[in-house]
Order: sequence, then C-alpha cells, then structure tokens
Amino acid sequence: MTTKRRLITDSFKVVKRSRKGGKREKSPTPPPSPQKEADRVREEELEKLRQFDLDWSFGPCTGISRLQRWERAKLHGLNPPEEIRDLLLQTHADPEYNLGLWSGYPL
Repeated sequence: MTTKRRLITDSFKVVKRSRKGGKREKSPTPPPSPQKEADRVREEELEKLRQFDLDWSFGPCTGISRLQRWERAKLHGLNPPEEIRDLLLQTHADPEYNLGLWSGYPL
C-alpha cells in the first residue's frame, strides 16, 4: 500500500486572526489634481522631445535649437514628426522645450 503524501502545511492548525477594529470601509481614491495632471502632461511632452533629440536619423542636434533641427530635417526630406513641430511652436518661449538635450554641455 502506498501512503498518501501530505503537505507540510497539513500538520499545522490554521489560525485566522481577527482584525482589531473590525472591517474598515475603503475610501475612494481622489481624482488627480489639475497640477499633477499638468505635470504629467509636461513630462510626457518633454520625453517626446528627448526621444526626438536621441533619434540621429534627423541629423545632429548640437549647437542648434530643436525647432531649427526640425526645420533642417524637413528641408533635407527626412520627414520629422509634425507633432514635434506643433509642440515646439506652442511652447517656443520655454527654454526647457526649445533647447535640445545636449544644450547644457559646452561644444
């Protein structure tokens, strides 16, 4: 006769402890604040621009602004994304958007 194999947990008694204070109601999560939403959108836009900076198929990006690089790529028929141009034109006054990823480094 073969004996049935048992699990190690079969030899211990199951003990469930009750919570102190009983069950608690879950409070609904508050909607994101407009400031957090704006920060999230800004980070997504800057990430798209960083990806544009890192894409060498549109030519080098040192020494010129992102918009100049986009226009140069368009002039040479490299088909840069229109979304990047629209984003740059909407935020042309902000240097974080206008200057490329490598603008902080000396040439």
